[in-house]
Amino acid sequence: MILSDLSIEDLLGFDGPLAQHLPGFAPREEQLHLASAVHDAMQKSSVLVGEAGTGIGKTFAYLVPAIESGKRVIVSTGTRHLQDQLFHTDLPVIKRALGTSLKASLLKGRANYLCRHRLIRAARNPALRDAKNQEYLAVLMDWSRSTELGDIAEVLAIPEDAMIWSYITSNAEFCSEHEFEDQKDCFVFEARKRAQASDIVVVNHHLLCADLALKDEGYGELLPSANAFVIDEAHQLPEVAANFFGRKLTSRQLNDLAQDIIGEQLREASDMPELREAAMRLEESVRHFRLAFGVDPTRDAWVAVAEQAGIEREHERLDRTLDVLGDILESVSGRAKGLESCRKRVVEQRRILQAFSKVDAPEETGENGYIHWFETYRSGFSLNMTPINVAEPFRKAMDAMPASWIFTSATLAVGGDFSHFKSRLGLTSAEELQVDSPFDYTNHALMYLPQNLPEPSSPRYTELAMEAVLPVIKASAGRCFVLFTSYRALHVAEKFLATRIPYPILTQGKQPKRELLEAFQSVGNAVLLGTSSFWEGVDVRGEALSCVIIDKLPFGSPGDPVMSARISNMQRSGGNPFFEYQLPQAAISLKQGVGRLIRDVTDRGVLVLCDPRIESKPYGRIFIDSLPPMPITRDIEEVEDFYRREREELRDEEPVTD
Repeated sequence: MILSDLSIEDLLGFDGPLAQHLPGFAPREEQLHLASAVHDAMQKSSVLVGEAGTGIGKTFAYLVPAIESGKRVIVSTGTRHLQDQLFHTDLPVIKRALGTSLKASLLKGRANYLCRHRLIRAARNPALRDAKNQEYLAVLMDWSRSTELGDIAEVLAIPEDAMIWSYITSNAEFCSEHEFEDQKDCFVFEARKRAQASDIVVVNHHLLCADLALKDEGYGELLPSANAFVIDEAHQLPEVAANFFGRKLTSRQLNDLAQDIIGEQLREASDMPELREAAMRLEESVRHFRLAFGVDPTRDAWVAVAEQAGIEREHERLDRTLDVLGDILESVSGRAKGLESCRKRVVEQRRILQAFSKVDAPEETGENGYIHWFETYRSGFSLNMTPINVAEPFRKAMDAMPASWIFTSATLAVGGDFSHFKSRLGLTSAEELQVDSPFDYTNHALMYLPQNLPEPSSPRYTELAMEAVLPVIKASAGRCFVLFTSYRALHVAEKFLATRIPYPILTQGKQPKRELLEAFQSVGNAVLLGTSSFWEGVDVRGEALSCVIIDKLPFGSPGDPVMSARISNMQRSGGNPFFEYQLPQAAISLKQGVGRLIRDVTDRGVLVLCDPRIESKPYGRIFIDSLPPMPITRDIEEVEDFYRREREELRDEEPVTD
């Protein structure tokens, strides 16, 4: 087959190769609309912003024109899980159907690859002598001898959040110490080499934005050059880009630096015990700096704490410690590459730390300034510099790489308008396309708005909202996601529901996410309570999930330092932050949560929006208009009738047996 002889309509049509070779593939008009728009954008090297409703098959809609174009294409997805699914499942299926031998590769960030040098060091690290980490190290040693790619996703026996990963995966600081000849044994180097020789490279947003930020600063590149970029789950991109066009200093970075200096001192400067002592003082300074913030984890603007005596004192102490370390490392300049790498890290980390010495209030940072904020955890901290506006650096990065840019997601428009998404990335000129879901929301879904609930600011709001949805949970026989905008509300609801419903309750945080979802599907009548991580990227099809309950409209917290600074900046420049920023962000988040309900053509379910502002506030209509069209009721009897009809239809569909 010669792909160039076939149009996009031919490839995705009833008589095309996909329909002929893929069991269950059915051409969809909505999919063709998106695929044609992607094809045109690739031919014209233009920018396309396309919202693709759930179920249209947007992955095929951009992969087929990408393969047909004959260009080098970089496809970026929102998460590593989606990245693996696209590369290991979707791409091979399409390649086989189209009979093409194009080269595709999977490229992840450094932290996803084993570093054999660091694994050897970890095996000697006294901090990993406990039984559990020794067990993990044995697994990793066995795997390291057989793996070809070094991708840690291959290791299913070790939890994703295990501490051991931070000791054995590649990182830029450590790898800069390797001599060039060591690269033949480097999984990151080999992965990048494969990417350079590929027609399609599958990455994620973190790696894409890291690459754009490096190029913006003139520091080279992580990704190969490309003729087209396809950004899937594009609604996540503005926040990811803000992280990478900003700066961050964490306690982990500082402690890793101290440990690496100690290791280098033992190997390369055993005659300089003062270097080891200075590194140990760095670890001590990091601990004292964390303690200066108090015991409880918190997150706030830096100006809120910068002048507190304890924090100011420990900030200066940490700076002096880095200064002394830098001087000692300068004195051994040229002795060893590892020591020189550590010296550069000291300089860079001190530069970020000093940026927090004198910081303007968020409202004084200006449109192109940075928001300085901090976050503390149980035993660590991070100092963050986030751009007020990422549009200018992102647009500059795009302009530096003339190519087709396709941004797609199920949630980009607010009431049919793409202005909010485009403004956040500086997309001043772009083709727009909105393709609705092919799912039959009119007949398969129902929106229920409970009545007589107080304003969400009411102290008893969560309990009253849960009381209002008890009849819905009973009518659906469990099979519910209950999604919250805060952990506090989740825990109040868990306590309230525990003695009032006869169904298993699965609560986020008590098990890993994957285990919770597996339990939810296998039990068949569970009620899952979740917060932000369950609002998107969760795909439960079939009868196990037949109801999604949302406690409040998902407005971001105005107390969040980043949001607060952006609101202040917009107010100062004469804008309306509520309608230009807070409302569109909440509408997109709500669309993500609602998208959990109908995941297949046969799915049926009820959406419950508890928040009375949907009806009491003029802006409530914007939320409704942003969602798929479905009947709306305020009568619990209509909800009960919906589930009664569902049970009857399921009985009618059951096969008759003798």
